This record gives sequence, structure tokens and C-alpha cells, in this order.
Amino acid sequence: MNRQQLRDWARSVQEFPQRTPVVTRILARLVTVRWMDAGARLAAQTFLAALPLLIVVAAFAPKRVKDVLAESVQSLFGENAPVDTIEETFAAQGVTKDAFGAVGVVVLLVSATAVSRALQQVCERCWDLPRAGARLSAWRWLVWLVGWLLAVLFQAPLRHGFGAGSRLGVLLSLSTAVLLWWWTQHLLLGGRIGWAPLLPGGVLTGFGTVTYVYVSGMFLPKAMERSLAQFGSLGYVFTLLSWLLAACCVVVGGIALGQVAATSGPFPRLLGTPRGGGFAGRTPGD
Repeated sequence: MNRQQLRDWARSVQEFPQRTPVVTRILARLVTVRWMDAGARLAAQTFLAALPLLIVVAAFAPKRVKDVLAESVQSLFGENAPVDTIEETFAAQGVTKDAFGAVGVVVLLVSATAVSRALQQVCERCWDLPRAGARLSAWRWLVWLVGWLLAVLFQAPLRHGFGAGSRLGVLLSLSTAVLLWWWTQHLLLGGRIGWAPLLPGGVLTGFGTVTYVYVSGMFLPKAMERSLAQFGSLGYVFTLLSWLLAACCVVVGGIALGQVAATSGPFPRLLGTPRGGGFAGRTPGD
């Protein structure tokens, strides 16, 4: 490569942001929100706080609810996921009740709000908003957890279209996921941003998570079987953590790219979003 080619290459690199402003904004937003770090933190909080809550709730739930919950968790991992391992996870009803009790469940519920707090920080960072105080956000963390538990509980019925078939199940899963993540952003941001600008994030995150669950279901069961055969229970943990990490990166990326979409092109005019954001400095109730 001669000097002229090097100069042309350097000039093309310098002009790349001007030629592709949307791509540049996407990359800048992912860097700003610390995409991988935020996804890893969200995955860790889900594994350490939310999943134990799910197990304890299953222990106190009626058998019919527990069976539906186990089926829903299996549907998230794929139809061929190891059923015995999943059922054993939700089967220790008596031991779990004796170990926790009602007070322990309340304490675990409060601890599980770490997931809500981490997700709230992701939403605030994506929209360049200051952190909301705990006094104004605490009840929102608990409400989101309840919504998350309900969403997990109904995964299997949704995927089966409530008995109407898998085609309807796909449509129901997509629409429910979009509504869930649209509502999640509005709830955790404390209403500081209107519903319309949050719609692209809801659509991207909803479609991204549903697509990820369906695609991962093709290879995750075999990966879990190999891990269980090679490493025992630790293999199951490693595989689950890897799956959670990728899922949480999809969530963070969807919310971040939703902000870029809502503040780019014709969307600011259509959605009422100030171009470039314009929400910095707002506090709940503004």
C-alpha cells in the first residue's frame, strides 16, 4: 500500500461518521450506556436475586401454578430442555417453605429489587436522565417485579397460543413482549418520558427478546445436556449464566437503540421527541 492509498484510507475513516450518522449514533449510544457491562450486571442481578425469588414463589404456589411455571421456564430454554433438572429446581416445596417462611419471602422480594434498580439505571442512562430517588422509585421496583413474575408464568400458554396453535403463539409472544418492555421503560423512568417516544424501544426490545428465545431454543438444550454431562450441576449454572448474559445484552441494546430511533430521522416529529434527546436534567414529576 503506497502513501496515496494510505491517505485515501485515512480520509475515508475520518469521513465515515459524516457519511453514516445513524450508525455513528448507534455505536456512540452503545458505548455511552456501556452495553456489555450493563448487560453483565443485569444478568448477574437476575441470577442472584430474581431466580431465587422465582423458586421461592413456586414453593409457596399451588401445584397447578408450579406446573405452569416449570413449563414456562422450560419453554424459555427450548422444548427439548432437560425437564428433570427444571422440575427439580421447582420441586423442593417443603424444604424451601421451612427455610424461608413468610418473612423470608418478603426479605427476598425486597432483595430482588436489585434487578429493577439495575434495569432502571439502564433506562436512565439510555435517555440521559438523572437517577431518580429511592423514595419515588421503590414502589415501581416492586411493581415491575410482579409484572416480570406474571410474564414468566404465562410464557408457555402464550407460546402455545392458549391452545390455538404456535402461529398465534408467536404473534401473542411478540405483542406481549412489546407491551411489557414499553411499559417497563415508562414505569422505571417514572413517567419522565411520554409513551410515544418509548415505543421504538419497546418494539426493538420485544422483538429482540422473543427472537432470541426462539433461536436460542434450537441449540440451548443440547448445550445444557453437554454441560450437565461434563460438569454436573456447575455446567447447568454456567450455561444458564451465559444464556442470561446474552439475553440481558439484547435487552440493553434494544432500549439503547430505541432511544436512537426515537431521536433520529422523522421520528422526533412523529413521536414528539426532541431531536437528540433533550431530556437531561428532568426529574420525576416534571
